[in-house]
Amino acid sequence: MVLFLKVLLITFSIGLIVVVLLQSSKSAGLSGSIGGGAEQMLGKQKARGMDAVLNKLTIVFAVGFMILAIAVAFFSK
Repeated sequence: MVLFLKVLLITFSIGLIVVVLLQSSKSAGLSGSIGGGAEQMLGKQKARGMDAVLNKLTIVFAVGFMILAIAVAFFSK
């Protein structure tokens, strides 16, 4: 069981790395942060399409990674 959890943990960690690297940058430095604040004030809609899917996948992989890391630590004792 520990071996299966470790393989699953490695799979989730690689998936998390890939999903994070596929995401686009939210701002382009200082000018992006100033412009981004103005866009939020004017009520620009949330990101759609691939950015939204990548955000949700990041959350899924991160939560799975944390749960699996705790499970591996618990069962390997």
